[in-house]
Amino acid sequence: MANEAGAQRAKYWLLVAGLLLALAGGWLAQSVRTTGGTAVTDVRFTGAGGQRMSALLYVPAGASPESKAPGILAVHGYINSRETQDGFAIEFARRGYVVLALDQTGHGYSDGPAFAHGFGGPDGLAYLRSLPMVDTDNIGLEGHSMGGWTVLAAAAAMPDAYRSVVLEGSSTGAPFAQEGSPQWPRNLGLVFSTHDEFSALMWGTPRALDVAKSEKLQAVFGTEGPVVAGQTYGDIAAGTARRLYQPVTTHPGDHFSHAAIGDATDWFARTLEGGKPLPATDQTWLWKEIGTGIGLVGFVLVLLGAFDLLLRLPGFAALRGVPTAARETRDKRWWRDFALATLVPALLFFPVFGAVYLLVPVSAALPQQVTTQVTAWALLVAAIGLAIARFTEPKLPDTRPHWLRTALLAIASVAAGYAALWLADALFLTDFRLWVVAIKLPAMHHWTSVAIYLVPLTLAMLAIMRTLAGLTVAQDGTGKRMLAAVAALAAGMAAMLAAIYGIFFVSGTLVTAFDPLSTVIAIQFVPVLAALAVIGTFVWRRTGSYRPAGLMAGLLVTLYVVAGTATQA
Repeated sequence: MANEAGAQRAKYWLLVAGLLLALAGGWLAQSVRTTGGTAVTDVRFTGAGGQRMSALLYVPAGASPESKAPGILAVHGYINSRETQDGFAIEFARRGYVVLALDQTGHGYSDGPAFAHGFGGPDGLAYLRSLPMVDTDNIGLEGHSMGGWTVLAAAAAMPDAYRSVVLEGSSTGAPFAQEGSPQWPRNLGLVFSTHDEFSALMWGTPRALDVAKSEKLQAVFGTEGPVVAGQTYGDIAAGTARRLYQPVTTHPGDHFSHAAIGDATDWFARTLEGGKPLPATDQTWLWKEIGTGIGLVGFVLVLLGAFDLLLRLPGFAALRGVPTAARETRDKRWWRDFALATLVPALLFFPVFGAVYLLVPVSAALPQQVTTQVTAWALLVAAIGLAIARFTEPKLPDTRPHWLRTALLAIASVAAGYAALWLADALFLTDFRLWVVAIKLPAMHHWTSVAIYLVPLTLAMLAIMRTLAGLTVAQDGTGKRMLAAVAALAAGMAAMLAAIYGIFFVSGTLVTAFDPLSTVIAIQFVPVLAALAVIGTFVWRRTGSYRPAGLMAGLLVTLYVVAGTATQA
């Protein structure tokens, strides 16, 4: 009895620890955002097309209608959201700028479809200019990737409404912006990293290291030779200034780079008046990322703690079980099946993502292209896993499914995690994220997509969790079993990305340049798959079944992808 009471207290504290981490991380993140008296608020406004737009508004201390401050419109890239620009927004606000961090149309909490109404850029600039504390003679535009095209759409729509632009990993001209020239856009600072995956798309150079030699870039800078990084071309007073910065990082790395963020602050310090002078190296944004990263860990612990406590309730008692490992030893057959489990997802990733992009158009039935790609990939991986298991894997112990109770338990456990996320948002206006991994509360318009993708993704996750259970070994302890599960789900993707980026960093050549977007998307699936492996192993140890973990994973992956990508239809 004493041991059982102690175990119950331990599991209770797992939930408490998760909640404390979630709230402590949210508090830290918001404390960094509001350093120096900056006020951060969630704003919604109606765009010219009638769509509801979403943004985070940063107002530094002292900015008022009587003491106006320069303003900056900051916009994230494709399949990101307003919080992705937090590093930039925090540093701009610390330097005295009013910042509107916008959700593009079809992203985050802004209405869709994606790409509509100049990506929402003209509406964002108009709203920023309408704020009484903003000095409309000193407005900057900053955008990362597709966010660069968003702010350029604003610049094209209102050519006299801004003073300077920072493009982060973006470009003028094709495919989605007005062609650049030595006169347009006004006062352009280009931050283009040495290992940007999109150099061919943006500036027509196979290697980002060679972007200074781009004829397209030279035409914008008004020079016939290679552009010299760090040199100012043109004249700031005339609006023709240009400057190239090349931090040593990647396209998604711009958001996690002191150099890239510092370069943006440097250009606005040169071209906008009224800001607070701070060295470009004086930055605090990383602590905000640490805070939301802590919240991400807390989210997982809340899920696990809630599951364990719910499992102790009488209504779910029938789901408790003693796990029986599928294998007695880690023999040659185990290593073969492990290799297949971890390599198949990596080998299928680019072919499936490319095929869906080329062959499956966006429609009302499939409104999110990236979610469709993820769903097709997961289903094919699951089908191959089941086919392999039929001929190679030992039969798993047969347990009563109890599908209704299992589904209720999975939903309640996931709901507990999202309740912690809601609380952090309500108290601190923050989600849970670390670099490319972000868990957001779904907006109302996301639930239509959730309904479309939930069933196929859940079926895929059930099969994948079954494959994971089929790799359990009797002699393994908890730690070893957890590590084996993480390796089975995530090692193949990690190895593939290590090879891609190893070659990229050494040679400057991206071997997957045929699909740079999917290359960047793949990065987040290493930590996501690792987290699913931890959840799957934890749940299996308490139920002896893969089914609860499969249902939880289906719901988690659906909510994660749907809320974090773009809605095109």
